[in-house]
Amino acid sequence: MSNLAPALAPPQGRPAGQPAGQPPGQPTGKTLTLHFSDNALLALLLGEHDRHLVRLEQALGVRLACRGNRMAVSGEPERVAAAELALTGLYRRLEQGEPMSRGALETAIRLAEHESNPRLPLPDLPAIRTRRGVVAAQSFGQAAYMEMLANSEMVFAVGPAGTGKTYLAVAQAVAMLQSGRVDRIVLSRPAVEAGERLGFLPGDMKEKVDPYLRPLYDALNEMMPADQVMRRMATGEIEVAPLAFMRGRTLAHAFAILDEAQNTTPVQMKMFLTRMGEGTRMVVTGDLSQVDLPAGTVSGLADALATIEDVPGIAVARLEPRDGVRHPLVGRIVAAYEARLAGRRRESRAREGTRENGGTGK
Repeated sequence: MSNLAPALAPPQGRPAGQPAGQPPGQPTGKTLTLHFSDNALLALLLGEHDRHLVRLEQALGVRLACRGNRMAVSGEPERVAAAELALTGLYRRLEQGEPMSRGALETAIRLAEHESNPRLPLPDLPAIRTRRGVVAAQSFGQAAYMEMLANSEMVFAVGPAGTGKTYLAVAQAVAMLQSGRVDRIVLSRPAVEAGERLGFLPGDMKEKVDPYLRPLYDALNEMMPADQVMRRMATGEIEVAPLAFMRGRTLAHAFAILDEAQNTTPVQMKMFLTRMGEGTRMVVTGDLSQVDLPAGTVSGLADALATIEDVPGIAVARLEPRDGVRHPLVGRIVAAYEARLAGRRRESRAREGTRENGGTGK
């Protein structure tokens, strides 16, 4: 779909060599010309008033000049390669009938920015297909996680907020239920308050625990129509329950997900993992930077990773802030908190080293 050619003149109305949204004068090291066969699809790729090109230039540090059905990409070689990856991936999505959305654009940028030599082309990343639609990987970390979900019986997913740990696990569970590969879905969470005391909650048992399980309901409702969710819950095909309700059970032919696993104790974690029966898949998700257990209590997730990570048949996906798919600001917030935490750890190690050397710092 793309081929190399000499640099082309930019379209009318833009000075030669000047990108859609950046001032002239930026040095370029390489120029690549891409050819697009469908002008209607190319118009969608460019966006109204070239706004998609402006975003790609700003994010990837390249110059983009379009005339007719050809586009010249100029910049440092690694930046040009990243832009080619993003542009060809987005164009192929349009060829396949998928819409050109802001989310698709940001995903292409995120994938191209962080993977100059990716294992798979953007359009060939794995996807989860449910009757509600296709859930596609938004990063290469998510792609690796989705492959684990498809191929492993037990998967641990660890990473910061917004990286799709629970969302993708629920999508895989729904896909397997709808295809008949499992008979039911079991979703569970420990009922732990996130740093605040909620006090007495009124109502029956379901009404008391539902606030803790709301994120799981939200994910389910994105994968299936609400009436279908309620019907399957009434028949027992979908069960959402606090972790305490898992004791003494054996889960056969089920897809079981334990969310917020960082807030389990080692005893609770072992109890959940040993519920696995014939034909069952298990996914354990959590963020070790958001432990809400009482001070001094060991996280069951951390304990499990240290104990069974190398056991054959268990896969571990470690997602990073760059795999985040919420608002771009969320990724920057997470990165800022992690940088501050890393600084505190360095200071703590430095103080310990000073004390060990008798306060001399030598």
